[in-house]
Amino acid sequence: MQKDTTTIAPSTSGRMRHRKRSNEVILEDSKANGSQLLVNDQSKYKSMLIRAYSSIWMIGGFALVIYLGHLYITALVVVIQIFMARELFVLLRRSHEDRQLPGFRLLNWHFFFTAMLFVYGRILSQRLVNTVTSDMVLYRLVSSLIKYHMVICYSLYIAGFMWFILTLKKKMYKYQFGQYAWTHMILIVVFTQSSFTVASIFEGIFWFLLPVTLIVINDIAAYFFGFFFGRTPLIKLSPKKTWEGFIGASVTTIISAFMLADVMGHSQWLTCPRKDLSTGWLHCDPGPLFKPESYSLLGWVPHWFPWKEMSILPVQWHALCLGLFASIIAPFGGFFASGFKRAFKIKDFGDSIPGHGGITDRMDCQMVMAVFAYIYHQSFIVTQSFSVDTILDQILMNLTFDEQQALYRRLGEMLQQGIQRQS
Repeated sequence: MQKDTTTIAPSTSGRMRHRKRSNEVILEDSKANGSQLLVNDQSKYKSMLIRAYSSIWMIGGFALVIYLGHLYITALVVVIQIFMARELFVLLRRSHEDRQLPGFRLLNWHFFFTAMLFVYGRILSQRLVNTVTSDMVLYRLVSSLIKYHMVICYSLYIAGFMWFILTLKKKMYKYQFGQYAWTHMILIVVFTQSSFTVASIFEGIFWFLLPVTLIVINDIAAYFFGFFFGRTPLIKLSPKKTWEGFIGASVTTIISAFMLADVMGHSQWLTCPRKDLSTGWLHCDPGPLFKPESYSLLGWVPHWFPWKEMSILPVQWHALCLGLFASIIAPFGGFFASGFKRAFKIKDFGDSIPGHGGITDRMDCQMVMAVFAYIYHQSFIVTQSFSVDTILDQILMNLTFDEQQALYRRLGEMLQQGIQRQS
């Protein structure tokens, strides 16, 4: 009997341990997929108030920057970039190793500002030339800087590369090369989206403001629909995301896109492109996209319906595409960020925005949306024909002042010959 008891007991205890582990897994899964939903969060009203308070301040500040214009919006993008880079640099930092490598963190920022000079130099060079055309000294200085822009940026990068090699320290190689690779990945992530963002700003604030606003609306709508109605978990990477929040936010975002495009499309301040770096008021021909077209509703509505036709801006149809992307595809940027944070076992990238986390936490979907908005604009909005402005921009950018004078004289001669032939 003793023999039988001793053989059965380990088996029983093994089953008990297995059952206990299974229960722990079930509880863990349940917590990840159910108890963390916003509808079950006991402190959700307090967190909602903190989040709402921060959102009001952010929206108010953002509206002020939009009112100030293109240059100030670009400055805001630069500030956001710096905060994002700071949060991401800190993510893999080890204080013990950093103490043994004085000045090593400065190298990260050297690469960051070199990349900033390269990206913004490429995007804003022509607009800088247009700004200083009236001053001959400044014009020649800026033209020289633009001509040697790539050489300057490459020299700065090579200097940073040599700095890195010369500071390699024995027993620290793995950490230093890991930080070097991490720095370059951050530069790719941050400057890829920011370059598209700034390019969109100068094509017309409309092409920057509408995509940004749609992401904000989608985020807020998903939060509130999940807050009040969320029951069905959407994805394990983000336990608080629900199907109810996702679907409700998608419908809200698409409707908002159509309506906001109509409101924004009537403002020249938002629709006119900026050709220089000045801050003055803009006047331009809005183009066919921003000129209303009438659609007859006869046959579609009852005879007693007061409106017989509807006025719609053509850009509103394009806005539906942006809204569709912002509601269905862009949230995957948030899911990617959630998975990234889980991999590093952190809740947020930072704590600079109460109730929201860090700047990077707010920019995850915006990065995906910024790239799409610019590509969509260049592919389906911008005409491929060469305009007079485009040709003049190329002349100003690629010809010296003497060459421009020679071209001017040659064009004058050609025009004079044409007039003589006609007479």
